[in-house]
Amino acid sequence: MAEPVYRRVVIKLSGEYLAGSHSFGIDQGTVDRIADDLIAAQKLGIEIAVVVGGGNMVRGVEVSSQGVSRPTGDTMGMLATVMNCLALEAAIQRKGSPALALSAFVMPEVCELFTRAAAHKALAEGRIVVLGGGTGNPYFTTDTTAVLRAAEIGAQAVLKATNVDGVYSADPKKDPAAKRFDRLTHSQAIEGGYKVMDATAFALARETSLPIIVFSIAEPGAIGAMLQGKGRGTIVAG
Repeated sequence: MAEPVYRRVVIKLSGEYLAGSHSFGIDQGTVDRIADDLIAAQKLGIEIAVVVGGGNMVRGVEVSSQGVSRPTGDTMGMLATVMNCLALEAAIQRKGSPALALSAFVMPEVCELFTRAAAHKALAEGRIVVLGGGTGNPYFTTDTTAVLRAAEIGAQAVLKATNVDGVYSADPKKDPAAKRFDRLTHSQAIEGGYKVMDATAFALARETSLPIIVFSIAEPGAIGAMLQGKGRGTIVAG
């Protein structure tokens, strides 16, 4: 078995993916499969934190376009991420592995507050840490949250789990001539305007020297494969 490339990572999961084949909500089968993948990856000897989006419930930008203020819409979206975190935490625990949901918001009846100390302690105890509530501030995406949290907890990389196997020059579903990149620099990703992550996330990753690995989570075991350097994806670094 190949040795893991990284020992501590943050994995970014889109909320939309948790809906499975549905357009809204949480598909339990999909959540259970992701939980299996996270547990298997952790058993490779890797400390794992997960940042989950909320697009399967609420998208702040869409809500605000309908008349709600942007800060309120973004807050609604961040609360949706907490619901997804609780679902993922429960799935991991149900399978017999320890997990801990931490939120950027103070909600003691629901889950603990995110602090660096709490995250470090949970990771040291062998828990999979699930991070909800975004950054706790409007106007920032969960992509940016993933890079921010990775920098805060001393992670070595951010893994962006998507529906495509890397970064392409155009949408491969719409343009059959789209080119897939094996490697990009942070600056190239920003200048190219590639939509797989927002520019703020790429800029923060560049500033903190964090590699971002973009890969498809469609196949079971994809997380572990990427962490062992065997998967197919795009590395954004340097």
